[in-house]
Amino acid sequence: MTNQITVGVVDAGAAGAIIDGLADVLVDCVDGGASVSFMAPMDRQQALRFWQGVAGGVERGERILLVAQDSTGRIAGTVQLVVGQPPNQPHRADVSKLLVHRDFRRQGVGRQLMDAVDQAAAGAHKSVLVLDTETGSDAERLYERAGWTRAGVIPDFALKPQGGLCATTFFYKQIRSARTGDPCGSGRPS
Repeated sequence: MTNQITVGVVDAGAAGAIIDGLADVLVDCVDGGASVSFMAPMDRQQALRFWQGVAGGVERGERILLVAQDSTGRIAGTVQLVVGQPPNQPHRADVSKLLVHRDFRRQGVGRQLMDAVDQAAAGAHKSVLVLDTETGSDAERLYERAGWTRAGVIPDFALKPQGGLCATTFFYKQIRSARTGDPCGSGRPS
């Protein structure tokens, strides 16, 4: 029997209540080889501190936290939309830390999270999204299938969690308003 996955936006109060589950996902992903800014083995206290910082960013309105949970409430994955941008980029957001626990991979969780990012971005009036990922990774293929455009590759950009340099691919996506079809808040015709 397949476990039903739901994806939703988590507010600051709820984020604080699920930090342990979010830490579980981060530790699992880093220890599984995901290049998401941390080195393996992932220290659980470091993961908890990271999520406490994210919860603070949610509380300040700088981030939108999306979480995928199964029917038992277990966190299957998460992603963030960094909406706090400089004054000359109010239309833009960064997608950060798409993480899917290894127990839930290849079940469409990553795609559900990325579809929710598009919706959250449109709701926040963001019309240009950017992200980066390890070149050649499963995530890179996911982004391509989800309609993201490859902007370029930088060799030797980051370390893999177990060591060794890896290239990073940068992507962007333009989000259109469901209401008008125009880029959200752009004022330009489509």
